[in-house]
Amino acid sequence: MLEAQGLGSRYGRIPALADVALRVDAGELVAIVGANGAGKTTLLKVLSGVQPASAGQLRFEGVEIGRERPRQRVQRGIVQVPEGRQVFGALSVEDNLRLGAFARGSAATIDTVWTMFPVLETKRREPAGTLSGGQQQMLALGRALMADPRLLLLDEPSMGLAPLLVQEIFGHIAALKARGTTILLVDQNARAALAIADRGYIMETGRIVGAGAAAALLRDPQVQQAYLGH
Repeated sequence: MLEAQGLGSRYGRIPALADVALRVDAGELVAIVGANGAGKTTLLKVLSGVQPASAGQLRFEGVEIGRERPRQRVQRGIVQVPEGRQVFGALSVEDNLRLGAFARGSAATIDTVWTMFPVLETKRREPAGTLSGGQQQMLALGRALMADPRLLLLDEPSMGLAPLLVQEIFGHIAALKARGTTILLVDQNARAALAIADRGYIMETGRIVGAGAAAALLRDPQVQQAYLGH
Protein backbone atom coordinates (compact mmCIF):
# COMPACT_ATOMS: atom_id res chain seq x y z
CA MET A 1 0.00 0.00 0.00
CA LEU A 2 2.77 2.42 0.97
CA GLU A 3 6.37 2.29 -0.24
CA ALA A 4 9.23 4.70 0.40
CA GLN A 5 12.67 4.53 -1.20
CA GLY A 6 15.64 6.75 -0.40
CA LEU A 7 13.44 9.16 1.54
CA GLY A 8 15.18 12.21 2.99
CA SER A 9 14.11 15.40 4.74
CA ARG A 10 15.81 18.42 6.27
CA TYR A 11 15.08 21.21 8.74
CA GLY A 12 17.02 23.97 7.02
CA ARG A 13 20.58 22.69 6.76
CA ILE A 14 20.03 20.00 9.38
CA PRO A 15 19.30 16.51 7.99
CA ALA A 16 16.38 14.83 9.73
CA LEU A 17 15.89 11.75 7.54
CA ALA A 18 18.37 10.01 5.24
CA ASP A 19 17.86 7.17 2.77
CA VAL A 20 14.76 5.79 4.50
CA ALA A 21 13.22 2.74 2.83
CA LEU A 22 10.09 1.07 4.15
CA ARG A 23 6.86 -0.51 3.04
CA VAL A 24 3.44 -1.09 4.55
CA ASP A 25 1.23 -3.75 2.98
CA ALA A 26 -2.57 -3.62 3.02
CA GLY A 27 -3.99 -4.92 6.29
CA GLU A 28 -0.67 -4.77 8.15
CA LEU A 29 0.16 -3.09 11.42
CA VAL A 30 3.76 -1.91 11.16
CA ALA A 31 5.57 -0.38 14.14
CA ILE A 32 8.47 2.08 14.07
CA VAL A 33 10.49 2.20 17.27
CA GLY A 34 13.49 4.22 18.36
CA ALA A 35 14.76 6.67 20.94
CA ASN A 36 13.81 10.33 21.25
CA GLY A 37 15.17 12.29 18.32
CA ALA A 38 15.48 9.25 16.05
CA GLY A 39 13.28 10.84 13.38
CA LYS A 40 10.09 8.85 13.90
CA THR A 41 7.73 11.83 14.07
CA THR A 42 9.50 13.54 11.17
CA LEU A 43 8.99 10.42 9.09
CA LEU A 44 5.24 10.43 9.74
CA LYS A 45 5.08 14.13 8.90
CA VAL A 46 6.82 13.46 5.59
CA LEU A 47 4.41 10.61 4.83
CA SER A 48 1.40 12.83 5.51
CA GLY A 49 2.85 15.80 3.62
CA VAL A 50 3.22 18.18 6.56
CA GLN A 51 7.03 18.09 6.30
CA PRO A 52 8.52 18.19 2.77
CA ALA A 53 10.80 15.43 1.53
CA SER A 54 14.19 16.51 0.22
CA ALA A 55 14.97 13.26 -1.59
CA GLY A 56 13.53 9.90 -2.54
CA GLN A 57 10.27 8.43 -3.81
CA LEU A 58 7.00 7.88 -1.99
CA ARG A 59 4.22 5.78 -3.52
CA PHE A 60 0.75 5.04 -2.19
CA GLU A 61 -1.15 2.24 -3.92
CA GLY A 62 1.31 2.50 -6.80
CA VAL A 63 0.94 6.28 -7.31
CA GLU A 64 3.80 8.71 -6.63
CA ILE A 65 2.53 11.17 -4.00
CA GLY A 66 5.75 12.90 -2.92
CA ARG A 67 4.63 16.30 -4.24
CA GLU A 68 1.02 16.09 -3.10
CA ARG A 69 -0.28 18.40 -0.38
CA PRO A 70 -1.55 17.03 2.95
CA ARG A 71 -5.20 17.52 1.96
CA GLN A 72 -4.70 15.47 -1.21
CA ARG A 73 -3.17 12.65 0.82
CA VAL A 74 -6.08 12.70 3.25
CA GLN A 75 -8.43 12.45 0.30
CA ARG A 76 -6.52 9.34 -0.76
CA GLY A 77 -7.08 7.91 2.72
CA ILE A 78 -3.76 8.68 4.47
CA VAL A 79 -4.84 10.02 7.85
CA GLN A 80 -2.59 10.93 10.79
CA VAL A 81 -3.25 11.05 14.52
CA PRO A 82 -0.61 13.59 15.58
CA GLU A 83 1.71 13.46 18.54
CA GLY A 84 0.19 15.26 21.52
CA ARG A 85 -3.38 14.66 20.26
CA GLN A 86 -3.90 18.32 19.14
CA VAL A 87 -7.65 18.44 19.66
CA PHE A 88 -9.51 21.73 19.21
CA GLY A 89 -9.98 22.49 22.90
CA ALA A 90 -12.67 25.17 22.59
CA LEU A 91 -14.87 23.08 20.29
CA SER A 92 -17.19 20.35 21.47
CA VAL A 93 -16.26 16.68 21.28
CA GLU A 94 -18.82 16.19 18.52
CA ASP A 95 -17.54 19.15 16.48
CA ASN A 96 -13.98 17.81 16.74
CA LEU A 97 -15.17 14.51 15.32
CA ARG A 98 -17.15 16.08 12.49
CA LEU A 99 -14.11 18.12 11.45
CA GLY A 100 -12.29 14.81 10.91
CA ALA A 101 -14.66 13.96 8.07
CA PHE A 102 -14.32 17.32 6.31
CA ALA A 103 -11.69 16.50 3.68
CA ARG A 104 -13.18 13.09 2.92
CA GLY A 105 -16.78 14.26 2.58
CA SER A 106 -18.25 12.70 5.74
CA ALA A 107 -16.93 9.29 4.80
CA ALA A 108 -17.72 7.66 8.16
CA THR A 109 -20.70 7.96 10.49
CA ILE A 110 -20.23 9.36 13.95
CA ASP A 111 -22.07 6.36 15.40
CA THR A 112 -19.01 4.26 14.57
CA VAL A 113 -16.96 6.39 16.97
CA TRP A 114 -19.63 6.38 19.66
CA THR A 115 -19.65 2.59 19.53
CA MET A 116 -15.87 2.36 19.89
CA PHE A 117 -15.58 5.11 22.53
CA PRO A 118 -18.86 5.29 24.49
CA VAL A 119 -17.39 7.77 26.97
CA LEU A 120 -17.08 10.33 24.16
CA GLU A 121 -20.81 10.13 23.44
CA THR A 122 -21.57 10.98 27.07
CA LYS A 123 -19.39 14.08 26.67
CA ARG A 124 -20.37 14.97 23.11
CA ARG A 125 -21.45 18.55 23.98
CA GLU A 126 -18.48 19.29 26.27
CA PRO A 127 -15.42 21.27 25.14
CA ALA A 128 -12.66 18.91 24.08
CA GLY A 129 -10.19 20.79 26.27
CA THR A 130 -11.99 19.58 29.41
CA LEU A 131 -11.37 15.89 28.63
CA SER A 132 -8.71 13.85 30.38
CA GLY A 133 -5.55 12.93 28.49
CA GLY A 134 -6.83 9.46 27.76
CA GLN A 135 -10.18 10.76 26.54
CA GLN A 136 -8.43 13.30 24.31
CA GLN A 137 -6.41 10.46 22.77
CA MET A 138 -9.65 8.59 22.10
CA LEU A 139 -11.04 11.76 20.54
CA ALA A 140 -7.97 12.21 18.31
CA LEU A 141 -8.25 8.59 17.19
CA GLY A 142 -11.98 8.94 16.62
CA ARG A 143 -11.45 12.13 14.61
CA ALA A 144 -9.08 10.23 12.32
CA LEU A 145 -11.57 7.39 11.93
CA MET A 146 -14.17 9.89 10.73
CA ALA A 147 -12.02 10.31 7.61
CA ASP A 148 -12.42 6.57 6.88
CA PRO A 149 -8.64 6.00 6.61
CA ARG A 150 -7.09 3.49 4.24
CA LEU A 151 -3.76 4.04 6.01
CA LEU A 152 -3.78 5.25 9.62
CA LEU A 153 -0.60 6.97 10.88
CA LEU A 154 -0.42 6.94 14.69
CA ASP A 155 2.20 9.14 16.35
CA GLU A 156 2.94 8.32 20.01
CA PRO A 157 -0.62 7.39 21.05
CA SER A 158 0.53 6.28 24.52
CA MET A 159 2.39 9.51 25.34
CA GLY A 160 1.61 10.82 28.82
CA LEU A 161 -0.99 8.17 29.62
CA ALA A 162 -1.25 5.98 32.72
CA PRO A 163 -0.46 2.28 32.18
CA LEU A 164 -4.10 1.19 32.26
CA LEU A 165 -5.03 3.79 29.66
CA VAL A 166 -2.08 2.74 27.50
CA GLN A 167 -3.40 -0.81 27.60
CA GLU A 168 -6.87 0.40 26.62
CA ILE A 169 -5.61 2.54 23.71
CA PHE A 170 -3.46 -0.28 22.36
CA GLY A 171 -6.44 -2.60 22.67
CA HIS A 172 -8.41 -0.25 20.41
CA ILE A 173 -5.52 -0.12 17.93
CA ALA A 174 -5.36 -3.92 17.83
CA ALA A 175 -9.12 -4.03 17.27
CA LEU A 176 -8.81 -1.63 14.31
CA LYS A 177 -6.13 -3.86 12.83
CA ALA A 178 -8.38 -6.90 13.28
CA ARG A 179 -11.08 -5.04 11.31
CA GLY A 180 -8.66 -4.67 8.40
CA THR A 181 -7.37 -1.12 8.92
CA THR A 182 -3.78 -0.67 7.72
CA ILE A 183 -1.73 1.05 10.43
CA LEU A 184 1.74 2.57 10.74
CA LEU A 185 2.42 3.04 14.45
CA VAL A 186 5.14 5.14 16.09
CA ASP A 187 5.51 4.81 19.84
CA GLN A 188 8.31 4.96 22.39
CA ASN A 189 6.63 2.08 24.22
CA ALA A 190 8.45 -0.32 21.94
CA ARG A 191 7.30 -3.42 23.78
CA ALA A 192 3.60 -2.54 23.50
CA ALA A 193 3.95 -1.43 19.87
CA LEU A 194 5.80 -4.56 18.72
CA ALA A 195 3.44 -6.80 20.71
CA ILE A 196 0.52 -5.90 18.42
CA ALA A 197 2.48 -5.34 15.18
CA ASP A 198 3.12 -7.67 12.26
CA ARG A 199 6.49 -6.12 11.40
CA GLY A 200 8.75 -3.45 12.81
CA TYR A 201 11.44 -0.97 11.82
CA ILE A 202 14.10 0.48 14.12
CA MET A 203 15.18 4.10 13.60
CA GLU A 204 18.33 5.86 14.77
CA THR A 205 19.41 9.38 13.82
CA GLY A 206 17.04 9.60 10.87
CA ARG A 207 17.87 6.21 9.37
CA ILE A 208 16.34 2.74 9.39
CA VAL A 209 18.92 0.52 11.12
CA GLY A 210 16.90 -2.65 11.58
CA ALA A 211 13.74 -4.37 10.40
CA GLY A 212 11.95 -7.66 10.74
CA ALA A 213 8.95 -9.55 12.04
CA ALA A 214 7.72 -7.93 15.25
CA ALA A 215 7.95 -11.18 17.21
CA ALA A 216 11.57 -11.65 16.13
CA LEU A 217 12.48 -8.09 17.12
CA LEU A 218 10.96 -8.65 20.56
CA ARG A 219 13.24 -11.67 21.03
CA ASP A 220 16.37 -9.99 19.68
CA PRO A 221 18.86 -9.41 22.56
CA GLN A 222 20.20 -6.18 21.03
CA VAL A 223 16.69 -4.79 20.61
CA GLN A 224 15.83 -5.83 24.15
CA GLN A 225 18.88 -4.09 25.56
CA ALA A 226 18.48 -0.90 23.53
CA TYR A 227 14.70 -0.40 23.48
CA LEU A 228 12.90 -2.81 25.81
CA GLY A 229 14.66 -2.14 29.10
CA HIS A 230 16.46 -5.50 29.33
